[in-house]
Amino acid sequence: MTTGAAGERDQWAAIILAAGAGRRFGGGKLLAPYGSGVLLDGAVTTALALAEAVVLVTGAQAEPVAEAAKAAAARGGQADRLKIVHAADHAEGMGASLRTGAAALPTGLSGVFILLGDMPLVPPAVGPELVAALAGGAQAAAPVHGGRRGHPVLVGRALIPRLAEARGDEGLRSVLAGLGAGLALAPCEDPGVLFDVDRLEDLPGR
Repeated sequence: MTTGAAGERDQWAAIILAAGAGRRFGGGKLLAPYGSGVLLDGAVTTALALAEAVVLVTGAQAEPVAEAAKAAAARGGQADRLKIVHAADHAEGMGASLRTGAAALPTGLSGVFILLGDMPLVPPAVGPELVAALAGGAQAAAPVHGGRRGHPVLVGRALIPRLAEARGDEGLRSVLAGLGAGLALAPCEDPGVLFDVDRLEDLPGR
């Protein structure tokens, strides 16, 4: 997305957390019809626009979620850039998914975008703003809309090892805790950085 020191090209990856059971939704959330496909499609498309390498972490409904992700990537001719891994201990919470995703990342990265599978409207255009924040010295960056922090979160190189240490349901919050000014908040006019689907009634037309 950008170049680093001495003209070296920065390398960005993305982790999509898609392991949840969607209990508040009634199950099957990521496979629910949405737009011309399913809910998960938006996160896959955005991740592929943001990063060279994308790791999607499955948990509940692992096989159908994996197949949906592969189909979304294939429609854009980018199936080879998507890696799917399964978090066997996904019931622990987001920490387990982050650990599994981090273990599958390539080396030499400049940073990792963390996306949630149930957020279909995150605009790829937010990526350069987050990258610029890291270039300005931040350890991590996230968009903010209407005073609320949204997604994706971009974790810089120095914090990537902490993804592999995430525990419990705190997940990403534990990685970002205590960063203070090291966590840059980039203003974003697009409310898609906040929109997620928790319940069936969150879907348009419900």
